[in-house]
Amino acid sequence: MDRQDDASPGPTAHSLDGQVRAAKTAIAARLRHIRQHHPEGPFTLARLAERAGVSKRTLASAESSDGTNLTIETLVKVAHSLGIQRWAYFLDERVFGEVNAELETLKVLRRGRVEKVALRTSTPGGLPPASLAELTSLITGIVASAQVARDTLHELPVEDN
Repeated sequence: MDRQDDASPGPTAHSLDGQVRAAKTAIAARLRHIRQHHPEGPFTLARLAERAGVSKRTLASAESSDGTNLTIETLVKVAHSLGIQRWAYFLDERVFGEVNAELETLKVLRRGRVEKVALRTSTPGGLPPASLAELTSLITGIVASAQVARDTLHELPVEDN
């Protein structure tokens, strides 16, 4: 007999609670990661809060072990303030990985003083993740080689003709 007044949650409630905790933990970890590894960072909680137009307390709570129930609006504001157009960054492991790879490429390009890169894709929906990773690796290698070549040229003695 199913009792409605039973105070103990059923197995579905436990697994749902676990999923909620896992989601909060993932969001907290991703928020900490982007604050520390963004090409324009690292960001303090206060600086990111100001940039995103949310309270520092909200961000601090989101990064805590308990987490907080962030609104979709807050997640979108934080992502947008960091130049991340794919708000699923905080919710989807694949998007998290892809965006981080793109941001890492951006860091390398900035360190190499690259000002412009022209890319065009004709694949509907963009490049597959494996191709994007390969392209990212290729561009990173090219930029690193160019930086080594530039540094080597600066070290060579100047000869008078």
